[in-house]
This record gives sequence, C-alpha cells and structure tokens, in this order.
Amino acid sequence: MILDSFKLDGKVALVTGCDTGLGQGMALGLAKAGCDIVGVNIVEPTETIEKIAETGRKFIDIRANLMKLDDIPSIIERAVSELGRIDILVNNAGIIRRADAIEFSEQDWDDVMNINIKSLFFLSQAVAKQFISQGEGGKIINVASMLSYQGGIRVPSYTASKSGVMGITRLMANEWAKHNINVNAIAPGYMATNNTQALRADESRNKEILDRIPAGRWGDPSDLAGPCVFLSSSASDYINGYTIAVDGGWLAR
Repeated sequence: MILDSFKLDGKVALVTGCDTGLGQGMALGLAKAGCDIVGVNIVEPTETIEKIAETGRKFIDIRANLMKLDDIPSIIERAVSELGRIDILVNNAGIIRRADAIEFSEQDWDDVMNINIKSLFFLSQAVAKQFISQGEGGKIINVASMLSYQGGIRVPSYTASKSGVMGITRLMANEWAKHNINVNAIAPGYMATNNTQALRADESRNKEILDRIPAGRWGDPSDLAGPCVFLSSSASDYINGYTIAVDGGWLAR
C-alpha cells in the first residue's frame, strides 16, 4: 500500500530545538509515525518528553549548546550508543535578534549565524558521516523560513542565515544524493508559537498578517508534522534539495 511508504517504524530521528513550538510539533509527528526521538535542547524539554511518552516511543534527552560546535561529536556518539543508529536529522534549533540594520551589532550577527547556519551545517556533516557508515542513507530536514525568500526588516542576521539554509540545503543535496541521503528543507510561515505571541497580541499587526494569509489563520506547530514525516519517509526518496513552504499560502499572495 502507498501509505506504507510513509511509515517510520523503527527509525531514529535526531531533532534539535524540540522543547516547544515547531520542533516539538515535528518531533511529535515523527514519533506518531513510528520514530524514536533524540531531542537536542539547551533546556529540559519537559512537555515534549511527556508528549512523546504518550506515543509509546523512546525519547533520549540530550542537553547541548548549538551556539558552538563542541557538543556535536558527543551528540552523535550518545544517539548511536543508546539507540544504535540515526536515520533522520531535523535541524530546527535557531534564534532571532531584532534591530535596525544601520545599528545591528557584530555580536547579534555572530550569535544568530553560529546557531542558524554554522552549527546546522556541521551537525549535518557529522550525521551524514554516520549515515554513510551505516550504509543505508538517511534524511536531513532543515528548517528555513519565509525570509529564505524575502528580505524582511530589522532581522539582518536571521535573513542572511535563513537564506543560507536554503542554499546549503541544495549544496548538501547535490553532494550527498549519491550516498542515498536526501536533504530538503521546510520553510514555515507565520506560526502560533512563543516567538510570535507579541505579534498576535498586537491587534492591528495581527490583522495585517491574517489579511495576507489565504488560509486566514496562523499556522500551528502540528501543521509541520505532515511535511516533516513525508520528507523523512521513503515517499520522498526522489526529492532532493527542495524547500517546501508551509505558510497557508503567504508566498502565493
């Protein structure tokens, strides 16, 4: 049956930044599809641990600071030692800093670029090496943004990093497809998370945003679960280097 190609029974997914929001939504979707989850977070993902436990799947809680590269070897080592392998990587961890471009600081530039694109690349590199050693390929899903397509305002390092995510997704796909590794990305639109709470509370700004979204609503973290499961499954084996917008039609308007 075609639905069998979407099943992820027995797979191991490493998901960064899954303590709340979009990462949690994707981790939960993967668990419901059959994955055991390795969660990499800077804080304890209490709610995510509880939700994954309800699915009956395993959850390995790894605490790491992805602002730097030091923890990457130990992340791979622990995931493999506890669950035997890695089949899927979801690079969701990221931050944003807001200031006018004319005043933007070097520190805010470096902090965002370090976690949003530098660590994303080097964690992907480490996981790709693990995939190659396992000999069965794997799936890498990067989290891009609407600002991978648009310029935005007051978020120069975020825009640069997310534009970079789209580019490096293509580069890794080009080089690693020969190893049966699929690298793709998801670009979320305006999602109802902690990061957008202030926007949603601003009546006029909230209306401006909703008026631009054909679907007429903010996205929910669960809206990313289906695309994430698809890109993690054998149903997407011939998709390489593509960024899927999950935006309620924002970019189509």
